[in-house]
Amino acid sequence: MERQHTNRRCLTMIAAVTIWSALLSGAGAAAQTHTAASGWGTAQPVPGLAALNTGHDAVVNLMSCTSAGNCGAAGFYSTSSAQEPFVVSETNGTWGKAEEIPGIAALDRGQGSGVSELSCTSAGNCSAVGDYSTPATGLHAFVADETNGTWGKAEDVPGIAALNQGKNASTDSVSCASAGNCSAGGSYEDGSFHDQAFVVDETNGSWGTAQEVPGTGALNVGGHGDVDSVSCASAGDCSAVGIYGNVPHSNRQQPFVVDETNGTWGTAQKVPGATKLDKGRDAGLGSLSCTSAGNCGAGGSYSTSHGQQAFVVSETNGTWGKAEEVPGFAALSKSGQAGINSLSCASAGNCSAGGIYDGTQSTLKAFVVTEKNGTWGKPEQVPGIAALDKGGVASINSVSCGATGNCSAGGTYKDTASTFQAFVVDETNGTWGKAKEVPGSAALNKGGRAAIGSLSCTSAGHCSAGGWYTAGSGQQGLVVGRT
Repeated sequence: MERQHTNRRCLTMIAAVTIWSALLSGAGAAAQTHTAASGWGTAQPVPGLAALNTGHDAVVNLMSCTSAGNCGAAGFYSTSSAQEPFVVSETNGTWGKAEEIPGIAALDRGQGSGVSELSCTSAGNCSAVGDYSTPATGLHAFVADETNGTWGKAEDVPGIAALNQGKNASTDSVSCASAGNCSAGGSYEDGSFHDQAFVVDETNGSWGTAQEVPGTGALNVGGHGDVDSVSCASAGDCSAVGIYGNVPHSNRQQPFVVDETNGTWGTAQKVPGATKLDKGRDAGLGSLSCTSAGNCGAGGSYSTSHGQQAFVVSETNGTWGKAEEVPGFAALSKSGQAGINSLSCASAGNCSAGGIYDGTQSTLKAFVVTEKNGTWGKPEQVPGIAALDKGGVASINSVSCGATGNCSAGGTYKDTASTFQAFVVDETNGTWGKAKEVPGSAALNKGGRAAIGSLSCTSAGHCSAGGWYTAGSGQQGLVVGRT
């Protein structure tokens, strides 16, 4: 996986570095005793992906569902020379065949591409974004749309070429409120080789012109601008979070928030209270979820004198509150280090999040935490994960809430044979149940590296998830559903 796509998000250092490097470094497999996950079906290989994946290196890392049994998924596969993005659709509970995003080969000319995010609004109507390389002209941002079940050709983000003078652009997030009405964001490199944040809107199926996020130019004195996550509650009413460089000639960065109202993006602002938490060091928001216009939740991590800590921030009726540390990690971990990898809100002030924290004796633990009526509770180690995680490494990679207090999450853990396995855990009426290995994944995962990378729920108890496993034919993508 030499060119696995990653954007410039401020991901948790533990999850981004330790978990993924461990997963990709390989591990020997051994016979284990496995327990099925209640309510979840049996994991299956993505149909048609093996025929594309001649380089034997594929994952599903994006999932978006619009109703039970109707989802879109995306990821990448490898050829002998490059990594390419694919999409696949589920219709009425049946997964179709994976296909390369149409037109991407004409753009990247065999140099490789990555898909960063996928958003679906109804069955057969989705949008995907990412970046592609060319032999001589660097990294470029693209968008692609599926309409009535057919994917159109990938195209350059309109207007990005005029901005991207440094030839290093990526579309990192997209959110669609209805078919053909989406917003996306990412970063480009200006003529001074500084990264700048951009947004672009699609209206009635046509993408407009990319623009620098208003106000970020004044904030971004360090040249590290990026939009990390976008969430749209309705057409033309979206929010975005990202980063800016707060110190000239430094790699330090701080988070910003910005809102779009009636199709017009406002001025980016510093996240209130962020610098008080991190004392001006570093902070970033990697996950954003909006339930209605002006009502959102976001989570990420910030630096301390001894590592990183998890924090959240909420927007209520159009006003962003102060960033706050997720309370209670001191009781869980030896040094209090943690970070949020994923956050999902079902209604205003009712969200769930998950990620990773450091335990005792150099272990890495998976946690979940829930917000009820605007107040965040204390994080807890994922119930039941200790019985699975004998290798001392576990992470929540994705969380999705189908209704208030009814969410699912997925990730990976290390078993007694030091192999990585995929797990899911469900929250019902506000209480998290026990983590379970994904049914059928162990039978597929002969190579000992499996994980859930993305999960999407449309209602309480109805979810789909995607990830990967390894077998004799290398790394392959998997999908699994909960009904």
